[in-house]
Amino acid sequence: MYELLFWKYLDEVYLNHHLVYESLLDNESVEGLEELPVQVILNRITSVFSKWEKVDEYSFKNNEGVGAFHIITTPQSIQINCYGTEGKTMNKLCEIMEEFKCPLYDPQVPQRYDEMAE
Repeated sequence: MYELLFWKYLDEVYLNHHLVYESLLDNESVEGLEELPVQVILNRITSVFSKWEKVDEYSFKNNEGVGAFHIITTPQSIQINCYGTEGKTMNKLCEIMEEFKCPLYDPQVPQRYDEMAE
């Protein structure tokens, strides 16, 4: 499994990414994060991955290739767990989240990919 996590800071807020990550995994609300349009984001992912089998509301499987992913949401975050998913698919998920100004936090590295980190 490869884990991708996305959130958006409020203006003028910048926190310790790993502590934010740990709080979000525990379903804790994090002061300084924006509430996300979760259903709009889920609809966008569903639209982009319309050729994939939608196993349930939060799970997608590629029946014409490799990979699957499962989405876990909180009001402030989108977590996508990828299983055997190709890099180009993970990049597409990151691009979708960039549309909502939510950069990737990659806990495997750990690094957040946003303009403040560059």
